[in-house]
Amino acid sequence: MMHVGKFTETTRSYSRDDLAAFAALSGGAPGTQVPEPLIGALFSYLLGVHLPGSGTNYLKQEMRFLAPAPLDQPLTARVEITRLRPEKHLVDLATTCRTADGRLICEGRALVLARDVGA
Repeated sequence: MMHVGKFTETTRSYSRDDLAAFAALSGGAPGTQVPEPLIGALFSYLLGVHLPGSGTNYLKQEMRFLAPAPLDQPLTARVEITRLRPEKHLVDLATTCRTADGRLICEGRALVLARDVGA
C-alpha cells in the first residue's frame, strides 16, 4: 500500500565502459563524469519497477543537478512519496541522488499516474 513517506532506493556505479556505451547510443563523446540522463534513468527504473511500479506513467520530472556524478563510485537514487491524489490516480515524489559519502548530486520531483493509489 502506498503512503506518504514510503520510499525506495537503488545504488549503481558507472564505469568508463558504461560511458562509452552511452556515448555510442547518444552520438556523443565519452566524458569523465556520469551523464545526467543516466541519473534520470535511475529514477525511471525505480518508478517503473519499484514505487509505484508496473503500470506507472511518467507525467513530469524536474531535476536540479548540484554536483558532477563521479565515475566508479556508488550513486544512490531515491524516490519518496510526498503526496497522494487517489481521486486522480496521481503520486507526487521527491527524487534525490547521492554519492556514498552523502554528497547530493541531484534533487527534484516526479509526478506519475499510477494504479491503486491509496488514500
